[in-house]
Amino acid sequence: MNGDIRSFQGIEPMIGEHVYIDQSAVIVGDVSLGDNCSVWPLVSARGDVNFIRIGARSNIQDNCVLHVSRKSSRNPEGHPLVIGEDVTVGHHVMLHGCTIGARVLIGMSAVIMDGAIVENDVIIGAGSLVPPGKVLRSGYLYVGSPVKEQRPLNDEELAFLPESAANYVMLKDEYALNVHSV
Repeated sequence: MNGDIRSFQGIEPMIGEHVYIDQSAVIVGDVSLGDNCSVWPLVSARGDVNFIRIGARSNIQDNCVLHVSRKSSRNPEGHPLVIGEDVTVGHHVMLHGCTIGARVLIGMSAVIMDGAIVENDVIIGAGSLVPPGKVLRSGYLYVGSPVKEQRPLNDEELAFLPESAANYVMLKDEYALNVHSV
């Protein structure tokens, strides 16, 4: 299904090719989804006071909330939400005004706050809290609340990151055979 795709102040979401958006998902305003993305049940992505960009082949799983921070005199650019390519965003994750690199796996119920930067090739454990402005270096596992660097990722984990995204591309294609996609 097409989900609930809404304009906000005249700005329509931009949807790439071969994107799956569950009918219960809500996509509002200045949101861009790259090719082969998937947005699963009950996701809310609200690009109203800033923009959201989601790279190709990324998946946003059930019950995620994606939002942004508005521009202000204290923060002239605000905090948009930028998600790179081949990112797996686990169930019930909250992403707010942060930057996520490519080939990142964000565990279930993690929270990543304004101004945080997650570099490429990172795993964030389930239930972790990434505080405002924190930078997570490429190639590491992070866990905890607040999140702490645990150890470097091994070769198997690094190889799994794009595989995880590819698995969701295949799954959304299976769904597309059974329901309408955008």
